[in-house]
Amino acid sequence: MRKLFLIGAALAVAAGLTATVVRAETPAELNFGVISTEASTNQKKNWEPFLAAMEKAVGVKINGVYTSDYAGVIEAMRFNKVQIAWFGNKSGMEAADRSNAEVFVQITSHTGSTGYYSHVIVHKDSPYTKIEDILKCDKTLDFGIGDPNSTSGFLVPTSYIFAAKNIDPKSCFKTLRNASHQANAMAVANKQVAAATNNSEDLQRIEKTAPEASKNIRVIWTSPIIPLDPIMWRKDLDPAIKAKLNTFLLSYGRVGTPEEIKTAKEILGNLIWGTFRPSDNNQLLPIRILEANKTAMKINGDDKLSAEEKAPKLAELQAEIKKYQAQSEKAEHSPFSKKLALFLDADKANNQAELKKLIGEFAANAANPPTN
Repeated sequence: MRKLFLIGAALAVAAGLTATVVRAETPAELNFGVISTEASTNQKKNWEPFLAAMEKAVGVKINGVYTSDYAGVIEAMRFNKVQIAWFGNKSGMEAADRSNAEVFVQITSHTGSTGYYSHVIVHKDSPYTKIEDILKCDKTLDFGIGDPNSTSGFLVPTSYIFAAKNIDPKSCFKTLRNASHQANAMAVANKQVAAATNNSEDLQRIEKTAPEASKNIRVIWTSPIIPLDPIMWRKDLDPAIKAKLNTFLLSYGRVGTPEEIKTAKEILGNLIWGTFRPSDNNQLLPIRILEANKTAMKINGDDKLSAEEKAPKLAELQAEIKKYQAQSEKAEHSPFSKKLALFLDADKANNQAELKKLIGEFAANAANPPTN
């Protein structure tokens, strides 16, 4: 049976170490971290076939690591208890800043999209039909919100709904409950909360895992599109293993015999995913801008701060946003983006020879990244 690392174990190890990021050594095994969007039993059932295929391709034992919250995966990667992980963009940003992690591929949806949406959901019989209906802030409603490191469950609704309207959710609702996407969906379906955050990807998972509950859920708010999630590894992972991981993920469901591609797509379909595409840390820039804008809105709405106190804080944030915007513009014209465009064209044309060639180039760059 695959090894199951729990958050307590990861944090116990972390507590005995210094705050300095530990230098990874070439692992005899790889631990793959899975952020907590639903019960670990459900996740394990869908993830284990995928991890088994990865293990076969890479030639190194792969252990699934299912923690009780997003912070567990971030901390486990920080202290080299996890070497590769699926993150959301917000938790990925934290891992990049704190855990020596970098993005190397991005998931796509089973429809081929590279974006998804944050939602606020209510019970199908709820009298609430729009977001304003739950923002009376008379502390009569129970509200379910996501993990603080969740992009769609926390950052996006906090930015676009609460910070934008200068509302403190803790002061608005009777109770404010942090939970996984699955737990929030079930709480709405069972009328345990009046409304909750969720996202388009996880509502599709609920349709498969709890179809009767799914019928009781109605969406009353939808965000602008959000980039789909990154897969990240520790920067100091063995270059040879990086190359193998990169090759496996970019090939999976895309390169091989018709039977191999069909099987891979079925396994990915159980994760509500399509094939992977090359990516890098520039994927996180829109989320960094969103986080900075959220902080600026919070400062602007803080009545306890004078205009003089706000000014330097806001100026610093605006400089930060401009820096990220400049990086985004530069990334659009980078050699990586040009090669990505070639890859997507070859994928669309199902040009297997060109795909194999480009995957080899991406893998080589992963093992020996170009210096700037």
